[in-house]
Amino acid sequence: MSHDNQGHGGEAHGSLKEYIIGLILSIVLTVIPFYLVATGAFGDTATIIAIIVTAVAQVFVQLVFFLHMNGSSSQTWLTMSGIYAVFIVAFVILGSMWIFEHLNHNLLMGH
Repeated sequence: MSHDNQGHGGEAHGSLKEYIIGLILSIVLTVIPFYLVATGAFGDTATIIAIIVTAVAQVFVQLVFFLHMNGSSSQTWLTMSGIYAVFIVAFVILGSMWIFEHLNHNLLMGH
């Protein structure tokens, strides 16, 4: 039995160095929003923007370092399904926010 660094389908998994880099980046991208909220270092709008930016960066770190997604032609379907999932999640979140805003406006018109 060979202990090579190959996964299913012959595609290589990441090295220990890549996993450690991904872990460190994930921890840093998690600590930054907690720090900003706990200390109130920025205003509300800047904190929300920083949280969104770090969340998007966190997603890319997870995709690249742990799911090993890249632009190679062998991962076309994986990349396409990832893009579709991002689109659906964004659609649900933005749609929910839009509905909540309109409900808030319509329910509080007399107050």
